[in-house]
Amino acid sequence: MSLIGKEILPFKAQAYKNGEFIEVSDQDLKGKWSVVCFYPADFTFVCPTELEDLQNQYPALQELGVEVYSVSTDTHFVHKAWHDSSEAISKITYTMIGDPSHVICRNFDVLIEEEGVADRGTFIIDPDGVVQAMEINAGGIGRDASTLINKIKAAQYVRKNPGEVCPAKWEEGGETLKPSLDLVGKI
Repeated sequence: MSLIGKEILPFKAQAYKNGEFIEVSDQDLKGKWSVVCFYPADFTFVCPTELEDLQNQYPALQELGVEVYSVSTDTHFVHKAWHDSSEAISKITYTMIGDPSHVICRNFDVLIEEEGVADRGTFIIDPDGVVQAMEINAGGIGRDASTLINKIKAAQYVRKNPGEVCPAKWEEGGETLKPSLDLVGKI
């Protein structure tokens, strides 16, 4: 079942951010663009490479008005311990949400029930709390956070320009399309 076009479900969770424990809820993801990045577990192998890569893109995402949240089924305490002990994870300044209850993972349909961990899922959420894009990878396939930049720019463009769509490989400033009867069969 696709979550595209659906509003995120309610949740409340503890998180770790910049040396502090904070509470995060679905309401924190509304009013601005958000990226929620699920990963299987702290203290693993592919996960730190992905989260460090996401941190490397974080300044560019913030320039686009996007807040980033990573989520695993570990607790916020484990996130802090990982942050304190891993060179890659110590660089992270975005919010790391703990989901030991599995509520958020179930809400986004990324929980691997028999293992109690999340799939590698990435969700782009608009200011209304509606999922605009999603990607889910198998556990052994790491993601490239740089691909988020153009997807978000396209989502923001479409939101600001009703009736226009962004074609494949669209980049900011590039040509868009206005779907109409005149375009049928001409692309």
